[in-house]
Amino acid sequence: MKIAFTLALCAPLLAACAAPSEQQGASAVAGLSAKGGSQVRGEIKFTQVGSRVRIEGEVTGLAPGAKGMHIHEKGDCSAADATSAGGHFDPREPKNWSTRHGGPHTTERHAGDLGNIVFDQSGKAMVNMTVGGIAVDRGPIGILGRALVVHFQTDDLKTDPTGNAGARAACGVIER
Repeated sequence: MKIAFTLALCAPLLAACAAPSEQQGASAVAGLSAKGGSQVRGEIKFTQVGSRVRIEGEVTGLAPGAKGMHIHEKGDCSAADATSAGGHFDPREPKNWSTRHGGPHTTERHAGDLGNIVFDQSGKAMVNMTVGGIAVDRGPIGILGRALVVHFQTDDLKTDPTGNAGARAACGVIER
């Protein structure tokens, strides 16, 4: 009788431990719209894979070469130059830029520092990367409701706070 009672009490706990987290497999999309006089368009999908986020999609409309791409703190793309999206997303910094700018695989970086995407001769960039430090949710490291921004220039992956990536060429709010 004690064993049956103990199993009855433990079964829900064991089931909860075996269930995947609510985040696992969660996805969101940012539809990019042209800003700053550009012709940029695109769609980027974010998918939670364990503690990391896979980012994939296509962006068109910029000259060939590497261009900076970042998650920005505000989900507001209303300004013609996308400055309404604020600075790079970083939940760790108390708005004093204590965290240095970097690339997606550097130890110290803003959570929103995604590095560069490369546009080919036809003006198309295929995006396929997986990064840590963010999540597809609205928690402390969550990206839902924030903006994805593509810049006109190459991100140098070091200059604070923006990587010298230039003006904002496209912006889209990350939504489910």
